[in-house]
Amino acid sequence: MTARAELAILALLDERGHGKTICPSEAARALGGDDGFRDHMDEVRAAAAALRDRGRLEVTQGGRPVDPVGARGPIRLGRPA
Repeated sequence: MTARAELAILALLDERGHGKTICPSEAARALGGDDGFRDHMDEVRAAAAALRDRGRLEVTQGGRPVDPVGARGPIRLGRPA
């Protein structure tokens, strides 16, 4: 299922445009809708980690790189500079 979440993240970033970021919940909502998005948050964070590990994504919190799986609180997903 992580591949589906990866595609959702990348599609949202493509829509948003260069230099923009998304919240993981936006990708989760793309997968599960407004009522079911919480069920997809772990999947989205795992997908973000996989994309980050392959150099396709930056994950930040307060402007600093973080591990998307272990981070607590709001994080942002964006393309590497």
